[in-house]
Amino acid sequence: MKKQLFNVSIVCIVMLFSGASWSHHSFAAEFDVNRPVEIIGQVVKVQWINPHAWIHVEVVNSEGNEIWKIEGGTPNTLFRRGITRDTLPIGTNIVVRGYQVKGGGFAANGREITLENGNKLFVGTSGVGAPDDGAEKRKETRTEFFFY
Repeated sequence: MKKQLFNVSIVCIVMLFSGASWSHHSFAAEFDVNRPVEIIGQVVKVQWINPHAWIHVEVVNSEGNEIWKIEGGTPNTLFRRGITRDTLPIGTNIVVRGYQVKGGGFAANGREITLENGNKLFVGTSGVGAPDDGAEKRKETRTEFFFY
């Protein structure tokens, strides 16, 4: 009986941790590090949802209007960096540096957003496969308070 309980416990633990690793993707699975983009436009929608926040940016060019979907980090990660729902109100003009999705299309992983006042926000991920493009090192610093 003890051996069966032990075996069932091991199976449950393996299932618990394996699901999380299968459900998430790496940067390289969706985005192409060889396709950097710079998107200049106006925020038209912000989705503050898990597992990643999305910023929709309208770009006006000679071919017409395009709506780009920019993937950011998790809402929790962005919040810890000082970025909230109110940081990018609808109508805000921004410049996004990032990497386009594989296969093209109007979607990208955002790394850095520059606001009209020149402030830069690091909105990307530093996870598996994310490029070491220096954006993370340029992110704004803020004071952190730790309580023990």
